[in-house]
Amino acid sequence: MSSLQEKVRSLRQELDNVTSLGGKSLEAFRLKFISKKGAISELFEEFKQASVEEKKTLGKILNELKQAAEERFKQLSDEQEASAKSSGVEIDLSLPPIPNKTGSLHPLNLTRYKIIEVFERLGFNVVDGPEIEDDWHNFTALNFPENHPAREMQDTFFIEKPALPDGQERGNHDILLRTHTSNVQIRLMKQQKPPLRAIMPGRVYRNEAISARAHCFFHQVEGLYVDKNVGFSDLKQTLFHFAKEMFGKDTKIRLRPSFFPFTEPSAEIDVSCFICGSKGCNVCKYSGWVEIAGSGMVHPNVLRNCGIDPEEYTGFAFGMGIERITMLRYGINDLRMFSENDIRFLKQFKAVV
Repeated sequence: MSSLQEKVRSLRQELDNVTSLGGKSLEAFRLKFISKKGAISELFEEFKQASVEEKKTLGKILNELKQAAEERFKQLSDEQEASAKSSGVEIDLSLPPIPNKTGSLHPLNLTRYKIIEVFERLGFNVVDGPEIEDDWHNFTALNFPENHPAREMQDTFFIEKPALPDGQERGNHDILLRTHTSNVQIRLMKQQKPPLRAIMPGRVYRNEAISARAHCFFHQVEGLYVDKNVGFSDLKQTLFHFAKEMFGKDTKIRLRPSFFPFTEPSAEIDVSCFICGSKGCNVCKYSGWVEIAGSGMVHPNVLRNCGIDPEEYTGFAFGMGIERITMLRYGINDLRMFSENDIRFLKQFKAVV
């Protein structure tokens, strides 16, 4: 028996043994036996090189093999369709396939990326730091007095320190969940020498009751610029540029005197309400202005705590809540929606900054 005859006999035996799909797909059967690159097609190509005597013997057998494979394919296809109908699953092969659905970015990420984009064009780097922090980096280095309310447990999440082995002492620094990303500013000023220009986006935690306007965790972006001859006018122009890039070229800003332990002088930053065009609406409480950030010149004590001479260097800092800006951008009125993972809410935001 020739090699070609042996292959034909073996393939026919394999075909006869296929009585059901047995967990294999119908497509796998088609590719194996009746496709243009299948086993039977390969035998026909080899048949062209056979001798005349062999062609007389194998021609009819090959045709019968091909016909048997096509009949078996139809039989298996009918069985599969009947099985689907009996199980209550209707297969309509005329319907177009369901395309893969592209996910969307979280609205907080959309706003975060937009903020980063604006400040990167101004030469600011993006810096990150730990969310679990000690008291010195979170409060003391930032000029918070010892009796400041933020140091109380009703305002801050403090973490119980585990005991060290062999009676070792850990030190008197309290461990807590950071209440702002200002701790990253302290670490940056300790690690690098001026000039410094960076923003610090990240998650922060405060012990507050969860409501439509407050949450126990939220996201901030803080900024820091320290160099020689940095003045309040630099802070004003930086935030004015940011406001126009974020909310539109006709946006105006307003600075209101305020107080923060880590800046002096300090100011709250308002932007003209882009929803009503400063005419007055429920978003701006009919004032025409919306508060978006706190800011000020870095306090000399903060610079000294980080080893920077305030007689040689000055700087400004600012901080804003990403949730608040996102709520303004998209008209969202409930802060809790950002963390509830409701797909009906999240899928409304496309991956376009």
